[in-house]
Amino acid sequence: MTEKRKKVYEALLDGATEGLSGNALFNFVLERCPNATSKKIVRASLLALTDPDVTDRNILHTIYALAISHRMDEVGITSDPDDDENPAEKSPVLRKLRKKRAAAPELSDTSQV
Repeated sequence: MTEKRKKVYEALLDGATEGLSGNALFNFVLERCPNATSKKIVRASLLALTDPDVTDRNILHTIYALAISHRMDEVGITSDPDDDENPAEKSPVLRKLRKKRAAAPELSDTSQV
């Protein structure tokens, strides 16, 4: 772990341990590490989530929530674009099933004659 990442990581854990969360935690990390970017904070959050020494459930939940919220900010997505789409259009498996169902009535019509 680089020295910069370790500093952001320690600031993140210190803030979460003090009970900070959300924007308060993010601002705390920025105060301690002024050159930290949202991306660096998200990476440090992921390190904390995989650290076996961090076992406090509340701290892990706080860090997870921070990482997710700021990761979504980076991506720039406010809602899921797939919500309005037809799932069959996205998945080749669902497209095949839809084709089979469409072909099945034709086969049943010929067997009844």
